[in-house]
Amino acid sequence: MGDDTAAFYNDLAEQYHLLYEDWDRAIDRQASILGPLLETRVGSAPLRVLDCASGIGTQAIGLAARGHAVTASDLSASAVRRAQREAKQRELALEFHVADMRDLSLLPQSRFDAVVAGDNALPHLLSGEDLGKALSSIFQVLRPGGLLLATIRDYDRLLQAKPELQAPAFYTDAGRRRIVHQVWDWEKDEYELHLYLTRETGFGWESRHYASRYRALQRRELSHRLTSSGFEQIEWLMPEVTGFYQPIVIARRGDAFPGIGG
Repeated sequence: MGDDTAAFYNDLAEQYHLLYEDWDRAIDRQASILGPLLETRVGSAPLRVLDCASGIGTQAIGLAARGHAVTASDLSASAVRRAQREAKQRELALEFHVADMRDLSLLPQSRFDAVVAGDNALPHLLSGEDLGKALSSIFQVLRPGGLLLATIRDYDRLLQAKPELQAPAFYTDAGRRRIVHQVWDWEKDEYELHLYLTRETGFGWESRHYASRYRALQRRELSHRLTSSGFEQIEWLMPEVTGFYQPIVIARRGDAFPGIGG
């Protein structure tokens, strides 16, 4: 995770919503699942939430619309600018920052009730050291008893087959077609994701290509890293239970800070 990851999301920021059939509907649907998961474990009163991998605001905007006080940060400056614009259009008051989740110490706030890392953000951390830094940084900005909620692909299952292609999705915008698909080039437990976005325009077809690297982070390793970083009460919630499109992990900050997780 670093310059390459930031460049991937900088390039994608203005087209990111096109990965969804209907981005506004996805914002509402995700908030309708993630919001109650947080509220039943922390409290229904407005929560102080940090979305530390906010992208263009898919989770942050939805949680703010539920009445929570949301701070949104991301490695990508372009994504943060897009999220600011989207929040303003919806008349939602969020605070925005450009920040690396491995070091959230520069954020002007801390003691959040919850930190969210959605849309498979943690697997951009390609080493155990970087993952430990991120989890320890998240730990430090949470209040004692606060929650981390992260969503992640089901790599326990995916590693069994190591699929090379995600089936194309076909959408239509105002009568014009749009195709989204991915190709994965595997190298041991990492893969280079190639994202292709192809759109029908008034002048023919336009195709864009974006690439980024991920690590297939399995549940056992992430649970171990969470524990060694001071988190407790780790829960794994699978899509067949939540209706969410990815597995969700929830962990609570313990009282003692153990230092940098390795």
